[in-house]
Amino acid sequence: MSRDLLLLLEHGFTDPAHPGERFICPDGAPIEGLLAGDPERAARLEIRRLPFPRPRAEVVAQLGEQHQGLPVLILDDHQAAPEDAQSANGKRFVTDPRRILDLLAQRHGFPRVH
Repeated sequence: MSRDLLLLLEHGFTDPAHPGERFICPDGAPIEGLLAGDPERAARLEIRRLPFPRPRAEVVAQLGEQHQGLPVLILDDHQAAPEDAQSANGKRFVTDPRRILDLLAQRHGFPRVH
């Protein structure tokens, strides 16, 4: 993989358990805000927004069925992964939203969280 891959829930996703309502992901919203504030840096990432229902085929293909939670930052293999990154299917990834924000700052030059 040549770029970090960021998987997020679609903005305004629907949940079959709540017909007629639309939602945002509380963990993904700060990440979306960071991306929106710097589209040039965001373009350096591979970003995919996925539907809410499981199974999430995109995530399963990358990390396996047991790692379907979003958001997730899957780290490219051209930079060293941090020690706290998880591993699955030969890939290193991070799921903690605050840690994702930290890594976006460290690896891609986004502003840091104060």
